[in-house]
Amino acid sequence: MAKISRRTFLKGMAATGAGVAIAGKMTGGQYIYPDYEALAASTAPEEIKYTHCVMCNHGPKCGMKLILKEGKIFRVEKREGYPNNLLCAKGISALQEIYDPDRLLYPHKRTTPKGSDDPKWERITWDEALKTIAEKFNQIKKDYGAEKVLFMTGDPKEPRSALQRLAFTFGSPNMGTESSTCYKATELSAKLTYGPEWYTASSLAMGGGPSPGKTSVALIWANNPAWSAPFSFNGMRNGKGSGTKYIVIDPRVTPTVEALADVHLQLRPGTDGALALCFGNYLIEHDAYDKEFVEKWAHGFEEYKEYVKEFTIEKTAEICDLPIDRLTEACEILANRTGPIVVKGSAAAPHHSNAVNDYRARILLIPLTGSLDVPGGSTIGSEPLGLDEWAGTFEFARSGDLLPKLDHLRVDREYFPVWADTDQQGSVQLNAIPEYVKTGAIKACLMLGGNAMMWPQSQEYQKAFQDMEFVVAADMHIRPWTHNYVDMILPAAVSFERIAPLTAFGRNLFLKEAVVEPAGEARPDYRICCDIGVALGYEEEFWGGGKDAEENCLREVLLTLDVGVTYDDLKAAVPNPIAVPMKGEAQFKKYELGILRPDGKPGFTSPTGKVEFTSEILRKYGFDPLPVYKEPLNSPVSTPDLYKEFPLIMNSGNRVPIYTHSKEREIPWLNSIMPEAIIRLCKKDAEDRGLAEGDMVRITSPVNKEGIVAKLEVTNIVKPGVIDMFHGWSKANINLLIARDFDKISGFPPFKEGLCQVEKA
Repeated sequence: MAKISRRTFLKGMAATGAGVAIAGKMTGGQYIYPDYEALAASTAPEEIKYTHCVMCNHGPKCGMKLILKEGKIFRVEKREGYPNNLLCAKGISALQEIYDPDRLLYPHKRTTPKGSDDPKWERITWDEALKTIAEKFNQIKKDYGAEKVLFMTGDPKEPRSALQRLAFTFGSPNMGTESSTCYKATELSAKLTYGPEWYTASSLAMGGGPSPGKTSVALIWANNPAWSAPFSFNGMRNGKGSGTKYIVIDPRVTPTVEALADVHLQLRPGTDGALALCFGNYLIEHDAYDKEFVEKWAHGFEEYKEYVKEFTIEKTAEICDLPIDRLTEACEILANRTGPIVVKGSAAAPHHSNAVNDYRARILLIPLTGSLDVPGGSTIGSEPLGLDEWAGTFEFARSGDLLPKLDHLRVDREYFPVWADTDQQGSVQLNAIPEYVKTGAIKACLMLGGNAMMWPQSQEYQKAFQDMEFVVAADMHIRPWTHNYVDMILPAAVSFERIAPLTAFGRNLFLKEAVVEPAGEARPDYRICCDIGVALGYEEEFWGGGKDAEENCLREVLLTLDVGVTYDDLKAAVPNPIAVPMKGEAQFKKYELGILRPDGKPGFTSPTGKVEFTSEILRKYGFDPLPVYKEPLNSPVSTPDLYKEFPLIMNSGNRVPIYTHSKEREIPWLNSIMPEAIIRLCKKDAEDRGLAEGDMVRITSPVNKEGIVAKLEVTNIVKPGVIDMFHGWSKANINLLIARDFDKISGFPPFKEGLCQVEKA
């Protein structure tokens, strides 16, 4: 059984070559770790609690067994018998997060103007904070309408269902999430292909890993699970040994490429759509597509077939900057498959100005090859439990009874109508916040875990929060790049201090234990939503708030889930799950059985009842219904003169193993591995600029010629002519170099295209 302490962590990092000088942030001469030496020597009895890690995101929920002494977490171990239980450096370092002496532990209000260079904060009580929030929000509701208040979440993603309940009960449909720049465009692409029914679209949006012995070909597209998802990477390696062929599509030579790729297509960023259309054309030309499926279940196939003819191997190789022989080899692997394929995408894959159509072109390869809802292909879960994607329910979130009455007041409808009209859960597109504020459509905001750095041209979002009449944020730290522009900040509990939401793996439900009481006056996000709801006048709808708020919310979720499992059942079962049995057997090709449509007829919920190779929803809104390829707005091809000044292609936002987006930078064990912003260039691009490993360099772009400064890493990972830079550094925010050239359909930003230059600082 793995037992992890600080010493073990240091040994492990040394063994992997990450370095041994992980001293950690010092405070009063001590490491930030809860009295470790004293606890190690203590003869106090050990107490065991079970939870999961959220350091990556709201998934994968890797299981943790925590050992406590004297009420403090002393050791973390792998949780045996749990679906995901690989503990990486981030999970182990969660101990430093909870005991960070710089954590925000009390409510504070601003005493200097928002946006000032010298922000001042004054500690206040929760009673004062809640009273002020209620007064501000209710006054705005009275003067302008409830829809003028925006409710938004960033990370952690866990409180989304509770925040929806708060927003809709208050009367505002304007609740949004950081998925405005992550994941939701993949889901929207699936809705435009299969229909707007949420569960089907979410099941198929990002594809799955290969099934050993069943999947013939796996396309791992813009995804590096070796770094970003080690829990699923092991499964992919198992598939490698069972005969699955891997085509890995990535501008970088990643560990996933080295471990899995039979063919690696190192394409030019922003040209993914052309590559997918080339695959489609090759399959059709070589009679290697599923004619039976297409004839019965495909809409618009003839238009698609005619359009993809222009994406020959020769032309596509030129567009994507690929060797013809390598592209041909990949096409032949697809055409000569012996069974279904999977296309494993990523939440960040649609980070292009042509986001949705590029992604639609990829996922259409699934039905084209007869790989839809079949063993070894992309499947739709049988008999879904009825949980939403955030482990609440539509009924708990009130998106079923209240959202339809409020939907016409959505703030994003004018800007991104396709997004608005296909959204059944209630999640507005946040990327136009500056426009919402400038037009007076939004005047106040409640922000849980928000981050102004997540958007391109971040300064425009900071200005928008500054210009709102009132903004209150909840977080674990005061983060100046965001909180300098808010009026009030509330202390949020960390994962080990909260129980909500439920944890579901397939049909197994787990209750996550609160390992320790919240430090200081920090409160779990679910409780914060309930306490604000009560303060706003909705005591009954939020069960009186208070310490029992999380438990009461989970009781309501389980009641509305209606599967015969209660909160008390789950609590008694800890650390084990309760399995919800299926009423029947798992079924495939559900579209043939009338399972996907509410009327019980065979087919899909799309306007035509078929898989739409030409989207009738897009046609309705004046868009080309085909998954058309468009060259990036700024590129060597579309803006050759600009390319002379900025001759490198932007590729930002890729994951690294030790951080998740902008999280965890304050954790000493992790920060010591990568303490400052790194930009990667290949050796030739560095030499051409007279640059060497470790140089401080300035990165500029057409929208920011002043640029940002980062340390250079010379590597063979990066494609020549392309930069690679991780995001989320407050002192080197790569998003300041990104244009707000949003995809017209989804509103997604172009983080993985555009032009830039790198010079010595």
